[in-house]
Amino acid sequence: MQVSLIIPVKDESDSLSSLIASIKKQTYPPAEIIIVDGGSTDNTIEIAEKSIAGDLRFKIIKVSQASPGKGRNIGAENAGHQWIAFTDAGILLDIDWLENLVGQVRNNPKLDIVYGNFNPVRSNLFEICATFAYVVPQHEGVIRERFIASSLMKKEVWEKVGGFPDLRAAEDLIFMESVDAQNYLTGYAPTANLHWQLGPNAASTFWKFVLYSKHNALVGRQWDWHYGVAKYYLILSLFIVMIVFHSWWWLTAVFLWLFLRSARRILKHRHEYGISSLFNPAILIGVALVILLIDMATFVGWGQAFMTTENKS
Repeated sequence: MQVSLIIPVKDESDSLSSLIASIKKQTYPPAEIIIVDGGSTDNTIEIAEKSIAGDLRFKIIKVSQASPGKGRNIGAENAGHQWIAFTDAGILLDIDWLENLVGQVRNNPKLDIVYGNFNPVRSNLFEICATFAYVVPQHEGVIRERFIASSLMKKEVWEKVGGFPDLRAAEDLIFMESVDAQNYLTGYAPTANLHWQLGPNAASTFWKFVLYSKHNALVGRQWDWHYGVAKYYLILSLFIVMIVFHSWWWLTAVFLWLFLRSARRILKHRHEYGISSLFNPAILIGVALVILLIDMATFVGWGQAFMTTENKS
């Protein structure tokens, strides 16, 4: 069972060499690795060429401009094997990541697609708070959630659903929903783990979520994210009216609302990290601030999508 591993990249000079090193250590080595550069303006290409020197399994495809969806499609088109795996830059693979994905197929040869697992990198206080704020919690024996950057599938699955949409965000969700609609047999590999680098600071996280919000809204996925955030702030606006026209004591309700949102996110991760973080003021306040940051980014990206749509019309 030979596997083609596909990696779309763009301006990933800080993370690509570490990813390539983790690919070379795989206990089940991919037969070929296709790196699709979508128009990097830094030294991503030079780092890639240096990191793969002498390893003939690697192939670099340079494209002037390519979204992650287009990059994956180009990689899949050039894949020489029946099975293709996807991952991304900003990731480190456990040495048995691909072995555990392939193991699911060996256990059940009828599988068409397998989703692996992922863990967020938590190297500083901001990343710890970000994990609580927006990463799906882990439960024993199951994956966090389906993650295209930790997946293995038959090439024909990619072909039959028409590949990934040429989008900067939401392309993975749309692709996975298309796979579901075709009723392909899906498996899960909780032990096929990789480590995903979150946005390391507030600025990178804000602009990442602005981008995600904009592109999700452009393809009409407000129901899946934006409307839920808007509902929170519709409720909050009632408290603000009471503060302005009745009493400043209503401000306590606003802080309570934010505290409960933060506490709820932390408690969802209790199976991984316990509940001690709930009593750490730095983490509790940090989670609250990351939630507000993402909410703000959601509205900014939503507004950008609206302006883009208006300008096109």
